[in-house]
Amino acid sequence: MKKYSKKRRIMKQGKEKLWTKQFINMAIINFLIIVIFYLLMVTIATFAVKDYHATVSQAGLVTGIYIIGTLLGRLFTGRVIDQIGRKKVLLFGLLFFVLTTSFYFLHLGITVLLISRFVHGIGVGIASTATGTIIANLLPASRRGEGIGYYSMSATLGTAIGPFIGIMMAQHTSYNTIFSLCMFIAVICLLLAIFTKIPMLPAMGKIEKKTEKTSFFAQYIEPKAIPIALVTLLMSFGYAAILTFINFFAKERDLVSASSFFFVVYALAILLTRPISGKLLDRFGSNIVMYPSFVLFAIGLLLISTAHTGVILLISGALIGIGYGNLSSAAQAIAVKVTPSHRMGLATSTYFIALDAGLGMGPYLLGYIIPVLGYGKLFTILGLFILVVMVIYYFAHGRHDKKIIIQQVK
Repeated sequence: MKKYSKKRRIMKQGKEKLWTKQFINMAIINFLIIVIFYLLMVTIATFAVKDYHATVSQAGLVTGIYIIGTLLGRLFTGRVIDQIGRKKVLLFGLLFFVLTTSFYFLHLGITVLLISRFVHGIGVGIASTATGTIIANLLPASRRGEGIGYYSMSATLGTAIGPFIGIMMAQHTSYNTIFSLCMFIAVICLLLAIFTKIPMLPAMGKIEKKTEKTSFFAQYIEPKAIPIALVTLLMSFGYAAILTFINFFAKERDLVSASSFFFVVYALAILLTRPISGKLLDRFGSNIVMYPSFVLFAIGLLLISTAHTGVILLISGALIGIGYGNLSSAAQAIAVKVTPSHRMGLATSTYFIALDAGLGMGPYLLGYIIPVLGYGKLFTILGLFILVVMVIYYFAHGRHDKKIIIQQVK
């Protein structure tokens, strides 16, 4: 124990720099991508219903297919990014992102909208996997949990500002204006990436040839990140329901005004807690963050189901922010920590594939359940489901977490 504490003190004394120019630029790009991501997530379903008379399930598919495209983009990006260069992949992804954003101006029916959403998601998958991989490699190992926590705050701001802008614009402007804003933001991302210098790192393919033989499966997915990725997939169902159906639920309960600020409260809760949770994760391991976050996420979902006033809805937003917001960043840190440094690209990709799969399949599958249960009971069931996921986390990673900490210190 003394040996363990001594090494921790040495690590603490030799803190390495986090806030480099590259780190800040990648965080800004990630923030802007997430703004577009969530701005469209909360508006595209109502757009499909209003303009194309889509059913609830079809509207869920319009939302979810975007994330399926993102998943596909991540799957192949994780394999090639360390071979052809991180910046090249980032620039290609952002250029494709700009191009596919323009497809939203094509009002040619529900089928074309679905295709547009799918290919736009591929662009997001490529670009965001590139930024996540670049960040993971820029961060010093001794502060990786803290650094990923700060980097994830850029996404947190995006998850608040994106839905807030989207809901407000949907109420006061046209959808073409919304799509124009998305195009403008996408172009800014591309320009910022062009003028950002990314340090060169060893190619993953060369390292693997020298040190290990990989299966076909391991060329696209990082096996060591699969357990936490499975947990991520399951817990993201709860947040998928919030993203897609919070507007419908708010209209049903006459809470539209409060729902506009739901994601703002959500983000503020994360911004206040994530710097603390990142440091706790680096110092004591992931369990000290994960278990309380699971409980708070579950309580937040259960509270939504009982919400008939704006105050209750916003309190649930704060609890979900502390819960799910810290779960997502801690899970990403775990995926990176359990993986060799030369496979961080694949680990990041594997984590986000799972996240995207949950957010993508969730709206579509839950769209079939809502007509039977209603929104209130759906959130109740999801709250209980998150507690089940906490048990799964224990067997997937939690019971091994202390051993992993000790191995990293050694």
